[in-house]
Amino acid sequence: MSNDLIMGRNTVLEALRSERDIHKIWIAEGATKGQIQQVVAVAKENKVMIQVVPKKKLDQMVEGNHQGVIAQVAAYQYAELDDIFRKAEKKQEDPFILLLDELEDPHNLGSILRTADASGVHGIIIPKRRSVGLTATVAKSSTGAIEHVPVVRVTNLSRTIEELKERGVWIAGTDAKGSQDYRRMDGSMPLGIVIGSEGRGMSRIIKEKCDFLFHLPMVGHVTSLNASVAASLLMYEVYRKRHPLGE
Repeated sequence: MSNDLIMGRNTVLEALRSERDIHKIWIAEGATKGQIQQVVAVAKENKVMIQVVPKKKLDQMVEGNHQGVIAQVAAYQYAELDDIFRKAEKKQEDPFILLLDELEDPHNLGSILRTADASGVHGIIIPKRRSVGLTATVAKSSTGAIEHVPVVRVTNLSRTIEELKERGVWIAGTDAKGSQDYRRMDGSMPLGIVIGSEGRGMSRIIKEKCDFLFHLPMVGHVTSLNASVAASLLMYEVYRKRHPLGE
């Protein structure tokens, strides 16, 4: 069994009640009685994603008696938003934050964590729903960066953006129709950069919250970049502006 999966009705229920960070719960089709009902109720109350799947799927995920329910828990502890601001303040720098809008690939998140650590990002913010969390795969892909970059998990990314703005952070996003080349981005100010999902990009509501929309110039035949590649370009553009050569 993966070290970020737990199974069994009572185990999952107690994890939910203890407010442990749970990314997702799988429930076997037809398993809807007794404690399973309690699991579903508490999961919905905690806004945890639930997926009903054939029992065979659960059998393939773990060894042993799963009792019709498996949960994926956080492999690492999440931070609070204030932790990001404290880190920036400690380094005497303006906040530099990455916001991931429904990024689902754990390898992409791991890669982004590596670049974030290398380029001086103070923290990453992810939504609870439709987004990969701090799983064991993410930790492995980050090659240790997960230990150094605070990751905050929020219920509503749009509201969090509003809070960041109230705290003086400007929000920038990328869009193929963005009016400005990303190389014109002012990386010296308090900044939050939004990276959209692998397939859909930024959601409409998040795009509308952005103060700036930048595009990545492309002269070849492909029309988009991998999310972690796009994020790396943007992070290092901010690094370049904050640490110009010769200073």
